[in-house]
Amino acid sequence: MDNLKTNKILAGFLLAGLLAMGGGKIAEILVPDQQLDENAYPIEIKHLADSGQATTPVIEGPEPILSLIASADIEAGIKVAKKCTACHEFDLDGKNKTGPMLWNIVDATKGMKEGFNYSDELVGMGGAWDYVSLNAFLYKPKAYIKGTKMNFAGLKKPSDRANIIAYLRSLSDKPVAFPTQAQIDAEKVSVQ
Repeated sequence: MDNLKTNKILAGFLLAGLLAMGGGKIAEILVPDQQLDENAYPIEIKHLADSGQATTPVIEGPEPILSLIASADIEAGIKVAKKCTACHEFDLDGKNKTGPMLWNIVDATKGMKEGFNYSDELVGMGGAWDYVSLNAFLYKPKAYIKGTKMNFAGLKKPSDRANIIAYLRSLSDKPVAFPTQAQIDAEKVSVQ
């Protein structure tokens, strides 16, 4: 390519840039920026302290799923669990990865899987991974255990949580019993 042709191309880019800048300045002159005196759509904000209501936030938790677990689809749970395979293994002889191995996790003591370094918050929580706590954890892990190492947003659909919990229940030599009707009724009452 000769120098004259290169100069013409560069001049074209320069002219295009100057036209764009000039067009912007002309647009500012023709249509000046105006600040509104008030919002076009006013939004009323009620302060809880002014209305006499309690100022503690309402924490919305997961829907009850005990009634769904007995009829949950384990095959669908396996499909949902594929999201977890980057960090967890599910086999009896599986190893801990970024997250603990999940064989025999239902009703296991929280924070006690051999060879995995859990967060202090989870270890200090105590208790077992029963159906209710698994439901709450899988709904939103960071809300259930502040300081958890698990970087997963959670499962919002109750059917997904029920399916994966039913799948986790099946990963045991002696699977935990399905929830009783009394437990299902108690869960429904505690949520209301």
